[in-house]
Amino acid sequence: MTEQTQQTEERQAPVSTPPDMLPAVPAVPEGTPLVPPTAGKDRRVLRAVLRWTAVAVVFAAVGTAAAYGITRQERTDLPGLATESDGRWDYPEIVRPPLPAGSPAPFAEANGAATHHADLRALVLPAPEGAKADEALRGKGGWLATDRFLAEFTSKEDRKAAGQVMTDNGLRHIAARGWTTQDGTHTRIYLLRFDTAAAADELYATELIHYDSPTYAVRGAEEFDRDEDFPEKTEFAHVTRAPYVETEPYGAEQVRQAYLSAGDTVAVIVQSRKGTAGAVPFQQTVVLQSQLLS
Repeated sequence: MTEQTQQTEERQAPVSTPPDMLPAVPAVPEGTPLVPPTAGKDRRVLRAVLRWTAVAVVFAAVGTAAAYGITRQERTDLPGLATESDGRWDYPEIVRPPLPAGSPAPFAEANGAATHHADLRALVLPAPEGAKADEALRGKGGWLATDRFLAEFTSKEDRKAAGQVMTDNGLRHIAARGWTTQDGTHTRIYLLRFDTAAAADELYATELIHYDSPTYAVRGAEEFDRDEDFPEKTEFAHVTRAPYVETEPYGAEQVRQAYLSAGDTVAVIVQSRKGTAGAVPFQQTVVLQSQLLS
């Protein structure tokens, strides 16, 4: 199998939220005797010990098999572990879009420029089940005007400065999608493609973010802190992320946002909700979008 064929098969595999870690089933208790403690005991004692040892081993094997089956299943397949229990949204099956014939995956060895050859519009995360689409982010033919994206930033000065640095770094296209879920969370996702991966990474690292806060304030928020609650196991080798959460005191809404850098593409994810914006759906959205870009 060639590297390109392997990369294509991997990219067509469904994208899903990483499974939870479940507690291991206990093994045979320590101290269970495998031979009689002293010689010369009645043979009946030996047979009883061996019989109970065999029972313990069988139960341990059955328990281990059950644990393996659980870890291989999605939470939604198991009673009591539905996504509603922890706030996760019910997304449709997500599959990376096909690559044009003869084009390598973005991070294949044959793709030194780390270019996303797939249609950028197909790389935007779809809305979860039951969400209402944000028609303003559809754009014309699926391409969003730069001014519409810049409207996320609060001040006129920030909009002008951000627009200039994006132009200077060779912004080519913006694809976007937005939705509002039943709990009132408003999500906006923007994918910005640049001429080169080097330009995208430079913009991300030096113009859009600082460690503890984004460079440009988004509408409805002023002060942010780095969101340190993301589990390390949700990181991806070719995607760099910078998540932020609005700090108290905030106004009527709380805002969460994340910046992702993946090859020639920068993603900007914004979630806001009256009261507080949930951490779990935000993390889920960031992780799934990262997988689509990886």
